[in-house]
Amino acid sequence: MSWFKRENGEFPAAPSGPAGMPPEGADAEGKTVRTEGLWVKCIGCRAVLFKADIEANQNVCPKCQHHFKIGARERLSLLLDPGYELVDGGLRSTDPLNFTDIKPYKARLRKAQEQTGLDDAILNAVGQMGPHQVVVSAMEYGFIGGSMGAVVGETIARAVDRARLGKKPLIIVAASGGARMMEGIVSLMQMAKISTALAQLDDAKVPYICVLTDPTTGGVTASFAMLGDLNIAEPGALIGFAGPRVIEQTIRQKLPEGFQRSEFLLEKGFLDAVVHRRDLRNYLIRALEFLETPVAN
Repeated sequence: MSWFKRENGEFPAAPSGPAGMPPEGADAEGKTVRTEGLWVKCIGCRAVLFKADIEANQNVCPKCQHHFKIGARERLSLLLDPGYELVDGGLRSTDPLNFTDIKPYKARLRKAQEQTGLDDAILNAVGQMGPHQVVVSAMEYGFIGGSMGAVVGETIARAVDRARLGKKPLIIVAASGGARMMEGIVSLMQMAKISTALAQLDDAKVPYICVLTDPTTGGVTASFAMLGDLNIAEPGALIGFAGPRVIEQTIRQKLPEGFQRSEFLLEKGFLDAVVHRRDLRNYLIRALEFLETPVAN
């Protein structure tokens, strides 16, 4: 059991490969070759893929077309022309309830801010999408599950107001587990706040398109994510209010295959289209051409 014992205060050297050859994963000089993070297993087809190949394919599996989650920055880069401007930043949660569960909410916020480099689970931008100048609000699932608290609600409301006042189409990219429980009723108030702003946007006859990605659930689905003039989704996205396991436990029945996935919702009339990520930008450009065309009297 000498492998588990230190010699002269250090762990013993790793064993060499067969016939004195360097071990697997090492170069000719015996130095370790770092491969961590270079390969990704697709959760759709279980294929092991080179990460660079997936990124070159807009983070879509080239074998089964599974759409991997992407962040808000990547989303803006895919949709907008280069040179777009980030706006409405600098807002941070004040932890209104001084909430603590397994760990303090303030600690969760700090960790999420460090990991994502964002102030909260949202980014607003103004830029060109082909011939159209648009306002885009993209949610960041990597920030506490994209949950909607006061900052997310206020930031989206500002995007809606910016679109209304500037007469620019609004596109919201939803990716969220729902309302942020750590902010309690303050979080739930954002549903009504954003929905009211969207009603004013509709009165001003400014187009609003919502792009639902995996996942879009809870209070986000129950408010602005389903209020677009056009509601479209990426393939295979989980979309609903309560999760499928919660529903099964409540009704004590097995749900249909693909229940709450975007294709199922399209079939049942809850979505207008399901669009592959590679086609999404061009689809939005064509949709805006249609939505912005004046209707003849």
